[in-house]
Amino acid sequence: MAEVETSTEDRIAALADKSLLLLDDDNALRTRLGRALESRGFEVTLAASLAEARDALKTALPAFAVLDMRLEDGNGLKIVEAIRDRREDAKIVMLTGYGAIATAVAAVKAGAVDYLQKPADADDVVKALLATGEAPEPPANPMSADRVRWEHIQRVYELCDHNVSETARRLGMHRRTLQRILAKRAPR
Repeated sequence: MAEVETSTEDRIAALADKSLLLLDDDNALRTRLGRALESRGFEVTLAASLAEARDALKTALPAFAVLDMRLEDGNGLKIVEAIRDRREDAKIVMLTGYGAIATAVAAVKAGAVDYLQKPADADDVVKALLATGEAPEPPANPMSADRVRWEHIQRVYELCDHNVSETARRLGMHRRTLQRILAKRAPR
């Protein structure tokens, strides 16, 4: 007997609680993604800052959340913790324009179910929110060796609280060399 696959719209329609908090300080992205998620069946509450998100959480706890990592007034991980403290079953996806392994690990440890790099497509966000726990497919284009090196340096830099001298000491490289690496964009 063959299993019938359900569409994303059918899976959203079957949800009892479709509430979703969308936190992003980029007005255009927040509006566009909010509309796209509403058109897919979610009941979206928009927030532009940590303060607005905290106010929204006072009135209702969403079943889903899509949160920006870096905001003008702080870090979106604070909202992950606020939601997790009061609703453990919430599915939270982090968005970031500054993708690094260290921040992805921090997001997952805080309670996010996935971590997506901007610009994220609404279909990718919905797919991450509705993931059932099976292992994701391997990437079509894995990271290059240069990118893996850059990610490792970024992780150590995060662990050293952005202290260049301490990071250079731990990595066994000259401080100025590390500063040049940190000033460059991430390799592809």
